[in-house]
Amino acid sequence: MKMDGSEQREDPGAAQYGNFPNYYSFHPPGTRISLLPPGLLLELLRGPGGESEPLLALDVGCNTGELSVALYNHLTQPEGRSETLENTHFLCCDIDPDLIARAQTANPYPNAITFSTLDITDSSSLDTLHRFLARFGQSSFHIGFCMSITMWIHLNYGDNGLVEFLNRLKTLCDYVLIEPQPWKCYRSAARRLRKLGRQDFDHFHTLAIRGDIAKEITEIMTKDGRSELLHRFGKTSWDRSLLLFKIRRPIDCPT
Repeated sequence: MKMDGSEQREDPGAAQYGNFPNYYSFHPPGTRISLLPPGLLLELLRGPGGESEPLLALDVGCNTGELSVALYNHLTQPEGRSETLENTHFLCCDIDPDLIARAQTANPYPNAITFSTLDITDSSSLDTLHRFLARFGQSSFHIGFCMSITMWIHLNYGDNGLVEFLNRLKTLCDYVLIEPQPWKCYRSAARRLRKLGRQDFDHFHTLAIRGDIAKEITEIMTKDGRSELLHRFGKTSWDRSLLLFKIRRPIDCPT
């Protein structure tokens, strides 16, 4: 699957893949961060290796990077907690090279946060991801962030594309934090394209996965027994919950 981030920007509300150039002006990072209890992710991710082991995070669909930086700060310096999580490294990817260029320019932690133009739905991206992991001697990311991008994958690649994407996250990450868009956002995105006379999303009218999208994504993530829903964090002011999943590895299974 290949996404092209070069579509015209005459209407920032009608980006076919969600690559809005001013996204964080109407969905500020702090709103998501405020739903996450201070220190919770630190406690989950510290692991048996303690602070000596590098902690690796994957942020898929990072746009211009403001939320990536906020998540990095939340992990390494949780509000109200004395603990810090040192030796943390983020790989943040987006399909749009213009957005990535802006993220790289504004990056306050270039030694800890890497921004890369990457389409994670394309199997060729796995080489890049595994090379990043290998730099730190790891086989998986400790946590993956998937913030308001599942709808765009679903609309452009259909039910199978969404399932494949979520299954790929399960192979790459030990924990996954997902912010699914509700079904009303699907209708709004399709309506914006039609209003501009643009071609409709290929799969919008044939999607079988619809309705309560957060519930549907939870079922996809957990039905094979490879992951469990640990927490469902509140709702943002734009009516989206944050779902935290733990991925079960063979080492987690009793002998």
